Amino acid sequence: MKVLAEKILKWKIVETKTGAKLIVIEEDPNHYWIEQNPLKESKYGVAYRELKKLYPDIYLFWEIKDGDFTGRLKVEMITGKKTMDRFIESLLGNKEFLGYEDINANE
Repeated sequence: MKVLAEKILKWKIVETKTGAKLIVIEEDPNHYWIEQNPLKESKYGVAYRELKKLYPDIYLFWEIKDGDFTGRLKVEMITGKKTMDRFIESLLGNKEFLGYEDINANE
């Protein structure tokens, strides 16, 4: 594998006025991603709480660039294959992908 670019990210945990502890991933001082607040009574706050019940390892982050909310969302999940299969199935609405060979990325 050949490195084509490299960027150092800063990872922080912040606490909001309402007591929510959120992850912030800072690409640079003017560009960061902040975790969706699960305590918010908003469309994405409610959805995030429900997603976390089903997939505790999922994270939603909103992009803030040059002080402005961009509306872009980063979804991250570090989990095992069985949970990922269940997650993909829920997105696709079918199990057809499970019929394909599971090729190890290290091969």
